[in-house]
Amino acid sequence: MNSKARIACATILSASVFAAPVALAQGSSDRDASGPYIKGSYGGYKSHGGDFDDSNDLYGAGLGYQFNEFFGLEANYVDFGNFGKDDTKASLKGGALVVIGRLPLSSSFGVYAKAGAFAAALDVDAFDEDETYDDVSPVVGAGVDFRISEHLTTFLEYNRYNVDIDENDFNGQLNNDGPDFDTAQVGLKFQF
Repeated sequence: MNSKARIACATILSASVFAAPVALAQGSSDRDASGPYIKGSYGGYKSHGGDFDDSNDLYGAGLGYQFNEFFGLEANYVDFGNFGKDDTKASLKGGALVVIGRLPLSSSFGVYAKAGAFAAALDVDAFDEDETYDDVSPVVGAGVDFRISEHLTTFLEYNRYNVDIDENDFNGQLNNDGPDFDTAQVGLKFQF
């Protein structure tokens, strides 16, 4: 299969994945806009920042409460796994607490933005030294969601995280004070 055919197949598949939930949701009854929910997601990230430039998969899980169709509060856990280059390896895990502002565009489709705090545990192994950094930093994000059924919603979102390290550690050999992470995640949310 040539590259044009691959691109066409990928485009059709992507459109089908995002159009199916919208089509299924057209016939579903209106749900209560408030209540608790759980969610899970999978995605990828790109870390930016000197010695830590890399990309990898990430996993997330969360729970939250939707107060109405416009406002929610969410706690989630994200595992970034391992990243870095030969002499500078790191792993990152953490939890975030965010507020979510949502704009419903139809009964089954909405856009949202979120902002909050990310409490991270960053383990760095660089230049024959090991350090662990526990830090709280801001997180911001935006996304779209599609209601599949009364209780099940799929979402696609972008988030931006930042973690800090002490440049004085590692004998000053690191050329930045910590990586930034751009993430893209797709997932499912179940509202009770």
